[in-house]
Amino acid sequence: MNYSVDGRSFSAEPRPGQCLRTFLRERGDFGVKKGCDQGDCGACTVWVDGEPIHSCLMPAFRAAGREVTTIQGLARGDELHPVQQAFLDAAAFQCGFCAAGMIMTVAALDGEQRADLPRNLKGNLCRCTGYRSIDDAIHGVVNVGEDIAGSACGANLPNPFGPGIVTGQARYTMDVAVADLAHLKVLRSPHAHARIVSIDRRAALAVPGVLEVFTWEDVPRKLYSTATHEDHLVDPDDTYMLDDIVRFVGQRVAAVVAETEAAAEAGCRALVVTYEPLPAVFDPVEAMSPGAPILHTKGGEAHGNIYAEIHGEVGSVARGFAEADAVHEHTYSTSRVQHVHLETHGSIAWRGDDGRIHVRTSSQAPFIAQQKLSHLFDIPARNLHVFTERVGGGFGGKQEVISEDLCVLATLRIGRPVKWEYTREEQFIAATTRHQMTTHVKLGAKADGRLTAIEVRVVSNTGAYGGHSGETLAASLASPIAMYRCANKKADGFAVYTNMIPGGGFRGYGSSQTTFAIECAVDDLASLLKLDPFAMRRLNMVRPNDWIESIWDEVSDVDFGSYGLDQCLDLVEEALATGDGRARPDGEDWLEGRGVALTMLESGPPTEHRSGATMELLPDGRFHLAVGSTEMGNGSVTSHRQLAAGVLGSRAQDIDIINADTDKTPYDTGTFASTGTVVAGQAVTLTATALRHNILAYAARSTGTALDDWTMEDGAVVAGNKRIGLTELYAEGTAAGHRFQAKRKAYLAPRTVAFNVQGIRLAVHRVTGDIEILQSVHAADIGRLINPQQCRGQIDGSIAMGLGWALTEHMDYDDSGHMKNAALRNYRIPSFADVPRTQILFADTYDSIGPLGAKAQGESAINPIAPAISNALLDATGVRFATLPFTPDRIFDRLQGCRPRDAAPAQDRP
Repeated sequence: MNYSVDGRSFSAEPRPGQCLRTFLRERGDFGVKKGCDQGDCGACTVWVDGEPIHSCLMPAFRAAGREVTTIQGLARGDELHPVQQAFLDAAAFQCGFCAAGMIMTVAALDGEQRADLPRNLKGNLCRCTGYRSIDDAIHGVVNVGEDIAGSACGANLPNPFGPGIVTGQARYTMDVAVADLAHLKVLRSPHAHARIVSIDRRAALAVPGVLEVFTWEDVPRKLYSTATHEDHLVDPDDTYMLDDIVRFVGQRVAAVVAETEAAAEAGCRALVVTYEPLPAVFDPVEAMSPGAPILHTKGGEAHGNIYAEIHGEVGSVARGFAEADAVHEHTYSTSRVQHVHLETHGSIAWRGDDGRIHVRTSSQAPFIAQQKLSHLFDIPARNLHVFTERVGGGFGGKQEVISEDLCVLATLRIGRPVKWEYTREEQFIAATTRHQMTTHVKLGAKADGRLTAIEVRVVSNTGAYGGHSGETLAASLASPIAMYRCANKKADGFAVYTNMIPGGGFRGYGSSQTTFAIECAVDDLASLLKLDPFAMRRLNMVRPNDWIESIWDEVSDVDFGSYGLDQCLDLVEEALATGDGRARPDGEDWLEGRGVALTMLESGPPTEHRSGATMELLPDGRFHLAVGSTEMGNGSVTSHRQLAAGVLGSRAQDIDIINADTDKTPYDTGTFASTGTVVAGQAVTLTATALRHNILAYAARSTGTALDDWTMEDGAVVAGNKRIGLTELYAEGTAAGHRFQAKRKAYLAPRTVAFNVQGIRLAVHRVTGDIEILQSVHAADIGRLINPQQCRGQIDGSIAMGLGWALTEHMDYDDSGHMKNAALRNYRIPSFADVPRTQILFADTYDSIGPLGAKAQGESAINPIAPAISNALLDATGVRFATLPFTPDRIFDRLQGCRPRDAAPAQDRP
């Protein structure tokens, strides 16, 4: 068959049933991305005879004799297509995994189609941006500014890898051709709880192309946790690479390695497994009860299915409730949801010419992955090289080791490179999720609204394995409670094993769930006392110089590096009062309400977290920066260059950067828990400062002048009228044996706090239960904005994810533990049409703890979204919806005949 792709003509015979996407990728057209397997996400969009199509849905043979254009053929030579340039100018991407498909769709739209973007972009999903910057690009808005020496910090500078992203040249984990590559696939459990009696592998090994089959008998019998933390002791060692007991539907049963993915999948289907079903338990409250089936018998049986429990009290809540004029208590429940980063989990492992094992992976923590692989396989860490290139989103989901281990096992056994890439269905049924939590809140207050007691009880469903469960439980009982001033606080928390898919790290990391509960309860109590929700919060929220105190009376390392919560609350209240945004739809069945919620988040986890950086001056006067943190759309490579440039008085574009490589960068715990700026960024700042001193000290010494006389400017060192170019200084210094290099480390202590406030004005239809967001306002106190546009983008993405959690996303399971909606089209992350444009405002603060005045900003903005929506629903209807998500089918019955809030007595509301 004859093909023409991006102007190249060739003849080829696709395999029977092969789709165009895999056909193109096998030929090296890696700009065509895989995101969903089912035509739902649009990441694989190409043009066929000028028309955009999802290439995963088109059989490859149908493209024969037609003109196929991919993102790599859209530009003409060095001249970008106007849409590619527009995406660069608007910074219309974060991780960039969706960008190629999005650009191909947008570039094909005519004027009429551009006038209806909600309809015409419904086939292209983005999980990072919240679509605001994409809308900007389509309308010609320029968000990036000029890179001026000495002015890098605070400027809207572009991502250094942007040109590669918009042209399809940026390489993500699977975008590489490897010779002699074998493919790994996994057979997964159909049972929620069972013992594997036997696995007959004979038929699988007889499948043409199958090379090897691995079962629990073939792997190291070492317990570990897939979760990645600096201190591995905070997570339970409760997992085997392959086990003879399966504890959730979707757990690994056996791995098949073959010449092709198709052969590996056929090998999985040919395995004959005999199971002995065991009793299963899915509800954590039932799992805590006497007589419940015990999931793990590894020494913790005395605790039953409770992996972790936390109890604490400051003051006396009994006394606080006795002093209260009003008491409110209610139970609030949040749902299990998936990260849906468009790049699925995956790794490629091989033995290099150096005899070492190399692992190319999609990970938020390559150094911790190296440590775990070293432990599992008894390989010295120096003989393991783990690295990332571009990572297509993470949101905490890639704070795990769940693809690297079996690839390394297979490579060690068969001596060939091995690739394993999750399908979208596997992401839903076999990766990790947000922990489902049920929170009972009891609040007491005086008549004026002053809180006298806060009592919280949290039950967290950690699923079949306990990675992250202790830490997310601790986070759920920390800042959401510490955010309010009260002398009497008490909390009890339980993380419980069940036969569900394991919970894991997720943006917001436990505090999202209890923020929802507490922020709803504060409004409920305000309603009971007939107080305004804003006034209730102003009276009780934490203030500068307060102890930031939750339920533990031990000394804390959390401190106010800055404080802007009061500014944030004022900004949101003022913006909501304008009534900007959309008007309520016509009709008496539409009810309107407004809601507010606030959040506080520590910049980093309470456990150890560290990062290092190295910098050196290069012969051409540029700089090289190496830092171990992962870039996954969080913008760390951009902000790290800006921080370094801010110290060195240079332009950010004069700094080359490499990140997340255990061979080429210093150690970094991982990019999670809002540490990319406050830890890795601090390491960069310290290193750049040391290099600056190194350079200026040499200039002073070589000229016999005082160090204080010298400063750094664009490409030179300057003292009065004397100016020495960096190239000249480098040549002179290296000839004299001087090394223009620096290395520093940063540790997470003390921890500053960030604040976010969300305001929502919405309309809800009391007959259908439909919800429309009319106005969305968000204010953030994140210290100095290193890159304002990037900060807005992170917040936009957090808001979109929070909207999905509140309104559309839900993992539905049947009575036997099988997920019923394991596809993007049925799971429903927000699309372009679902995300309103949010007015994003910033407090004017400068943090004394964070690097150059900055503090965390990528995570905390998600936390107040769902409670603000719930509070707006209460304001509109008089009904408290206390269980996520607020889908029409869930709220339909309770809205029948309801009236606006002021007509419904507070005590009558459920």
